[in-house]
Amino acid sequence: MPDDQRKPTPEEEMRRQMRDMLRNADVKFMFGPAAGPRPTTPRDSNPADANARKADEVLRHIREFSLKPREVRDYLDRFVVSQDEAKKALSIALCDHYNHVRQCLADREIRGRDYAKRNIVLLGPTGVGKTYLVRCLARLIGVPFVKADATKFSETGYVGYDVEDIVRDLVRTADNNTELAQYGIIYIDEIDKIASKAAQGVRDVSGRGVQTNLLKLMEETDVNLVGQTDILGQMQAVLAMQAGGQPPPRTISTKHMLFIVSGAFDGLTDQIKRRLGRHQIGFGQSVQTAEPDSSEYLKLAETNDFIQFGFEPEFIGRLPIRVALSLLSAADLEQILLHSEGNILDQYRTEFDGYGIHLEADRDAITEVAARAATEKTGARGLLTVFERVFRDFKFELPSAGIREFRLTLPVLRDPAGALATMLAAGQEAHLSVMRGEVQQFADRFEKEHGLRLDFRAAAVTALIELSRKEGRTARAICEDRFKDFPYGLKLIARNTGRTTFTIGKVAVDRPDKTLSLWITESYGRQA
Repeated sequence: MPDDQRKPTPEEEMRRQMRDMLRNADVKFMFGPAAGPRPTTPRDSNPADANARKADEVLRHIREFSLKPREVRDYLDRFVVSQDEAKKALSIALCDHYNHVRQCLADREIRGRDYAKRNIVLLGPTGVGKTYLVRCLARLIGVPFVKADATKFSETGYVGYDVEDIVRDLVRTADNNTELAQYGIIYIDEIDKIASKAAQGVRDVSGRGVQTNLLKLMEETDVNLVGQTDILGQMQAVLAMQAGGQPPPRTISTKHMLFIVSGAFDGLTDQIKRRLGRHQIGFGQSVQTAEPDSSEYLKLAETNDFIQFGFEPEFIGRLPIRVALSLLSAADLEQILLHSEGNILDQYRTEFDGYGIHLEADRDAITEVAARAATEKTGARGLLTVFERVFRDFKFELPSAGIREFRLTLPVLRDPAGALATMLAAGQEAHLSVMRGEVQQFADRFEKEHGLRLDFRAAAVTALIELSRKEGRTARAICEDRFKDFPYGLKLIARNTGRTTFTIGKVAVDRPDKTLSLWITESYGRQA
């Protein structure tokens, strides 16, 4: 019987159905010899080669890891202001962890010894640099880094997010290179949200179960690379086994992954206060001394405090390094704007540069911004809040006004609307030049798209500028609205008369439909 008439076997039919499902899901997969050789092109192979070279370079850095804690701290100082104790603790933990990884790679005997990992818990309010510190650590070494919020975890994974999924996310971040992913950093934020509510007199749904699953990951376990709810991944694995060849790894060990968790731990502050009997922090301080901020109390947290807060003893025991970050003061925020690499003011400078506007800021204006941001009580995020209030109208108006320099001063901060109006009034000529350029850009694009040239007279340009000011729209938008029917009409005229250049005067701007209709009528008369 010819092959095209042979009835497929049940196995072949199953493979065909699975292949169709994967193809419909837009999943690329090699289906064994029957699929034929996959075409290779430079565009297809270069990304994979580049990723492989990058992974080899990172693995080489890990095998040759030689950083000292002070060197790591100095690197963090470039990006994060203050938080000296947190930088010190993170630097030591990072160096200890990757020195152990290096020794394990070099000596098989060390690899078999028990080792207590330097997993870390960061405590502190929002905007103090918890996530940024961890990102900088991962960037320094170059290892894969993944961040997740503990609030989306569930005990089973069928509703919510299975804790093992974060390990699979780390593998995907490493371009599915399991050898590299096993040395990555996993960062879990909002960890205080999975504290068992049963410890606080509330029925616990899954907090305790999530803690139990997480502590296995933080110690050492093998995680399946295909999750129990990942149907497509399971089908890919089955087809890979049937296709033959080198089977992909099925699991990855978390033994050498560094886990860092963080949270605000608001309720923990009150608990520590009760334990201390509401005494003031320090020696010999009177009752009238000002109440310290919550971060000062978090520095005094003990293991039993975390247990009473709702964490299992086994879980908090897997996090031996505990660091409390301080709330940023106005002076700290000012130092961020002045010295921190990639700070929010530098980002605004880059954004204004994108419009051809050079942004400068006076020192006293920076001090004022930092003081306002400190009142927001959201740490470094308060800087973005303040800048957004001040810069919003400037970013909207200045790019279309032809202004090329903008200086942030105290008067601008105190009266942004008045300062903007003054700048726009002083830059009228520059604004006129921008609008004239918009009209010419419309004409150039019209000629490029339709092969027909529009010659705008001075009176027409002036009329378009007046309409732009009156309606509050760009001159380009006015042109597109007024002359939306011109492509079809002018092509008809060109076909009748061979004419390709059209003069646009003030009448054409004021009454474009009537002008176009008259031109078309005249073209038919000339044709006759």
